[in-house]
Amino acid sequence: MFFKWLKRYMPRGIYARAALIIVLPVFLLQVVVSFQLVRRHFEGVTNQMTFAAAREVQLIIDLVEDPDMEAQVVSSVLDGLEMTLTTPKNLDVEDSRLWYDFSGLVIMRVLREQLPELQAVQLADDKTVRLFIQTKSSPISLAFERRRASASNSHQLIVSMVFFGIILTIVAYFYMRNQLRPIKRLAVAAEAFGRGRTVPYSPGGAVEVRAAGSAFLDMRNRIERFFEQRTLMLSGISHDLRTPLTRLKLGLSMIDDEDRADLEKDVEEMQRMIDAFLDYARSDYEDQRTNVNAADFVQDIVDGCARAGQDVKLHKIKGEGDITLSTGTVRRAVENLIGNAVRYGNQAEVSVRITDKSVRIRVEDDGPGIPSQDREEAIKPFARLEPGRNQNKGPGVGLGLSIAADVARAHGGVLRLGESEHLGGLRADLVFGL
Repeated sequence: MFFKWLKRYMPRGIYARAALIIVLPVFLLQVVVSFQLVRRHFEGVTNQMTFAAAREVQLIIDLVEDPDMEAQVVSSVLDGLEMTLTTPKNLDVEDSRLWYDFSGLVIMRVLREQLPELQAVQLADDKTVRLFIQTKSSPISLAFERRRASASNSHQLIVSMVFFGIILTIVAYFYMRNQLRPIKRLAVAAEAFGRGRTVPYSPGGAVEVRAAGSAFLDMRNRIERFFEQRTLMLSGISHDLRTPLTRLKLGLSMIDDEDRADLEKDVEEMQRMIDAFLDYARSDYEDQRTNVNAADFVQDIVDGCARAGQDVKLHKIKGEGDITLSTGTVRRAVENLIGNAVRYGNQAEVSVRITDKSVRIRVEDDGPGIPSQDREEAIKPFARLEPGRNQNKGPGVGLGLSIAADVARAHGGVLRLGESEHLGGLRADLVFGL
């Protein structure tokens, strides 16, 4: 619970998370090691070297302050210590160093502790240390090489750590990417199957990933066999019923009786029920997908329903773009929604909204609608809601919304029911992801 807030800032993708798992420990390890190394090792070395340089400087100060000391002796000592002595007119100077020169802080601190006469320390570059000292006789300036006060290669270890850390991180990332690639392929295959498409997939990678891939293939095969068996069963039953229905039609056509019209009406209703069963069976089985223009596709469906005598019109089209779908099943789903709309209402309106991520096809009517508590039940197969939907308006077997919902799920979408704000009846939204 304490780290729950951290989830918002974590990467979503598996590659980014794997990279974070690799890079973050290496980075933290280098920071900790570098800090401890600089603090314990290089700082200690700089302390010792600066302390030795300070004692040499103190020797020069003692020689300069000795009135009996000859100038040749002082010059000889300066040559031996590889120092340069100058006599400035005044000591109107301040400490200076480069902003990234952290060892210079140690040098300044040690020199001031060991040399009370020291007025200023200038570390203008990485090669020279210049001291300004007020002796008893006169101000002097001493200059010596920086390598005598601090290690000249102190950065090499840190540079080597960073360089090899980057190299090893890149190698680890490529190795990790090869290990994650089978997981990514499994995720793509599972996502495609969830959208109603079957893409080629073969298990690979580590033993655990192969086991998960094999389990996915078994699950996919069982689901596909189940759909195929259900489709064949419903298609077979519906097809077998066509023969006795045809005989009934022929027999009724030969009867000259006033009751024949009612019997023919019952036969026609049975025929429509069989056609609905076949549509329901084919909704999961047909998967020939093509890329079509969403607006033109819906316009063609609405025009076809209007020519068939249904009171429907295309209300609004927002956006433009193409979508890949099974035109046959989606067409039947939209036609079922339009059929329900004009059956239980007086008119229907269709609108389309196209974005970068989804396509929404909305069908609205001016009928009684469906109460919110019954909408989930209405999507189930063979559901009949007589209180909310007037059955006298026309025949139905309760498969129209079920077919539309199955088609939406097969395309990775969803069917949402609501109340139409425009017409006041039912609002049915078919949403497909792009």
